This record gives sequence, C-alpha cells and structure tokens, in this order.
Amino acid sequence: MRRFFWVDEDRVAATRRGGLVDASHKWGLPGLRTCPTCAVTWSGAGHYLPSVDLSRLTESESFEEARPEPYEEFMRLRDLVRPLVPPAVQLLPGTEFGPLVGRVTGKVPDFAWSAAVMLIHNEPFHRLQEQAVSGLRGFPTELRFRQKQPTELLELEIPLRGRLHRDCMPPDHPGPCETCGRMGLKRPDDPILDAASLPTEVDLFRLGNLATMVISTERFKDAVSHLGLEGLTFREVPTR
Repeated sequence: MRRFFWVDEDRVAATRRGGLVDASHKWGLPGLRTCPTCAVTWSGAGHYLPSVDLSRLTESESFEEARPEPYEEFMRLRDLVRPLVPPAVQLLPGTEFGPLVGRVTGKVPDFAWSAAVMLIHNEPFHRLQEQAVSGLRGFPTELRFRQKQPTELLELEIPLRGRLHRDCMPPDHPGPCETCGRMGLKRPDDPILDAASLPTEVDLFRLGNLATMVISTERFKDAVSHLGLEGLTFREVPTR
C-alpha cells in the first residue's frame, strides 16, 4: 500500500539557521472582484508557475500588480495568458507566474519557504534527482542575497494532483463555484486523501482542491531523509 505525507516547513530548522525569504513572483493574475455566481471577492494561493514567462505579452505590465478585477476584466487577462500554459492547467484568480523576486537574509536550510512557495538549494536539488525522485522541476529565481558567496535557490514547480476525500470536508460543502472555481475550503485538522485521485507519475504534488497543501510519496520522504536534507516536516496522511 502506498503511503503519502503532508509536507510543511520545518520552522525549527529555519529559526536555527536564522534565514528569511521575502519574495513574490514577477507576474500574477489579478484576484476576482465579486464573482457573478458566488458573489465572493477572492484570490487563491498555491497556484505557482515559475516556468511561465509573461514578458512576451504586450500587456505584461497588467500582471505586475496584485489587485482584484471585475469578472470581465479578469477573464480578458486570463485569456491572454492561456496560450502560454498547458491546456489542463486551471488558471484561477491569483495564479502567479515567472521567477520569484525578492531577497534572502541570513542562511536558510536546504529547503526554504516564502509563504507557500517551496524552494531548494541547487546542490540538494540535483542530489534528489539522482535518487530517482520523479517529477521534480526546479526553476531559477531572482533573489538577492546579502552573503558574499550565496548558493543558488531554485523554486520547485509542484503540479496540482489528487484531492482531499469528501469524508474530511464539511458535509454541507457545496463544491467549487461553477463560474470562478472557488472551493472555499479550510484545511481540515485531520485530512484524508482520495486514494483514487492520487498520482503515480510524480513524488511531490499539491492537492487540486487545496493547493496550499503539499503532499509527497514515501519515496520522496525517504530520499530527503537519506540525504540528510533540512527544512521539511512530514506527517503521514491516510487515504480512503
């Protein structure tokens, strides 16, 4: 039976190193101001595509400022981005693109975090790939360091796969909004994964209905432990 783990920041390791990453992506879709169906103004988190370059768009500046936009303008801007991303990618309000821009102060562990963005130093990234971990994709950042000889930090582009099982959601939850896709889910205290939805081709992924929750396979967890890498905690999550 396959085992899966909720991956989170090891705040003890981060505090011990004394480092901090303060950054945001170069571009992003705006939030949505008052969805015409669910009437909510919102912007999601956990939808990060550092591989997507919006510099080729004539309106690239329209994606540089985080803000809510009316539904019609949000859809117009989303349509500009759509040809640049794979067809299966869901472009929700607040989806972010391009390199992470900002600064790093102090020293950070092998894995570092900027909010829900997961980063890894270049050397550990390649060592993990040598352990036959599947589906890892790392992309350059544009982070500024105060150290004289900093190591390169890569952002892991973590695909959306799998879902929380219905049994750990509120029984009256209506599901995603049919217009804007908003789930409106809070992370349950005792999450359960929907076994039928879980991927076999990647060892690290975000949940499709709760993108801020990163899940790994046992193979990824064992590789991190074998290499002695710091910066992550693992909590096993049951499946059903």
